[in-house]
Amino acid sequence: MKFIVDECTGPRVADWLIEKGFDVFSVFRQGRGMKDIQILQKATEEQRIIITNDRDFGELIFKTGLPHKGVIFMRLKDETSGNKVEILSRFFETNIDLINNVNFIVVTEESIRVRMIRKV
Repeated sequence: MKFIVDECTGPRVADWLIEKGFDVFSVFRQGRGMKDIQILQKATEEQRIIITNDRDFGELIFKTGLPHKGVIFMRLKDETSGNKVEILSRFFETNIDLINNVNFIVVTEESIRVRMIRKV
């Protein structure tokens, strides 16, 4: 599985994913200042799932209709890097099968919501 970790999500999440053996592009380290549209395009071109805390991706995908290869949107009350890693760790342990190239997944401290998007 390949991921692109948004700048706002931070390097600790990217490092954790790398430690788990995933292919990761960290916007914080490798593309600082990239615009959301550029991140979405890169993720689509490279078949990467976006991990973000930025709700703008939902707007780009749902309202504008831009293509994507999967998004994990972390909508958290506690935005510390430790909590982000903890929430993702729990999600990966129990729901990794939800991650694919059509799902927009919203993860909170209490819940997981999945919205499948199919282009006709």
